[in-house]
Amino acid sequence: MKIALLGYGKMGQEIEKIATARGHEVILRKTENNNFDGLKNADVAIDFSVPTAAITNISAAINDNVPVVSGTTGWLDDYGAITELCQNKNGAFLYASNFSLGVNIFFELNKKLAQLINQTDGYRVEVEEIHHTQKLDAPSGTAITLTQDIIANTHYNNWVLMPDEVTENDIPITAKRIEKAPGTHSITYTSEVDKISIEHEAFSRQGFALGAVIAAEWLIGKKGVFSMKDVLGLGN
Repeated sequence: MKIALLGYGKMGQEIEKIATARGHEVILRKTENNNFDGLKNADVAIDFSVPTAAITNISAAINDNVPVVSGTTGWLDDYGAITELCQNKNGAFLYASNFSLGVNIFFELNKKLAQLINQTDGYRVEVEEIHHTQKLDAPSGTAITLTQDIIANTHYNNWVLMPDEVTENDIPITAKRIEKAPGTHSITYTSEVDKISIEHEAFSRQGFALGAVIAAEWLIGKKGVFSMKDVLGLGN
């Protein structure tokens, strides 16, 4: 398959390595210094850019009838407009806050733990995420997904980025930026008598890149708006 990489930073370069090893060809490497020439010839586009470029990149692919996979975070205020464009153009769009296969399993564990905790009293939840210093958004898209899943399964109704003030119904998120940290996410429930924690730690970008390529392979020939749950057959 012919791939257009919309964003060619460290993630884009890692995706190219894995895609090439799997027999695919990268025909466009979009950066801020070039244009979308050749996008129409791609079988699929993969967007790992920056929040300010994501809308333009995704829209260009959809308008050119190219299925697009996006892992850029920090732009989701416009997610509804993008899904509407995709539906109007009868296109194919897949967004995930994290393409790691392990993280998507972690998402399911997080939801199940929240459901179990919700049946008892006395626990307070906290979320922590650690990323490299070049990550532009905080909290991470993965941390937001984790908190949204907790909110959907508990009495909590909001998340707050620390050190802002937290109320009883808020989930505090601590975001740390450390040199060369690929990504760690932890969920901790604490009571007066014990503590329950689950954690996912990425060792490199390779897992994210592999998941993005697998998602792109899966998206070929489909129409609609999808997520990694569709790719992995996780259902509801």
